[in-house]
Amino acid sequence: MKTKHYLTLDDCKKIMVAAEVEAKKNNWAVCIAIVDDGGHLLSFQRLDTCAIASVAIAQGKAKSAAIRRRATKGDEDMVNNGRVSALSMPGVTFLEGGVPIMVEGELIGAVGVSGVKSSEDAQIAQAGIDALLG
Repeated sequence: MKTKHYLTLDDCKKIMVAAEVEAKKNNWAVCIAIVDDGGHLLSFQRLDTCAIASVAIAQGKAKSAAIRRRATKGDEDMVNNGRVSALSMPGVTFLEGGVPIMVEGELIGAVGVSGVKSSEDAQIAQAGIDALLG
């Protein structure tokens, strides 16, 4: 039998606090979503004044990073580089800002952020993950 790592509520709190700190440090109003390895929502936060549309986008980015087992930047780049047929992949959000959480080479979840430039969304997500994995 294989031992499986998974995100606990305390893990999600560590990620969320660090991501929020990164966003507030830069005066960025964002939504932050944390999902498990199957893309199911574990934790969510919408900072004050963040656009309503960012709620679904952050969750989509997190789910996409989890189900594709890779950062969503790669998917955005793929489409931007001309592979528009990729847009037919069901359930994938083709915007940077979804980052997988990897432990010992295994995906255990992902963080998705929306509300500012996609590269800044990814920066916030990574800050949260770095707080957990150090």
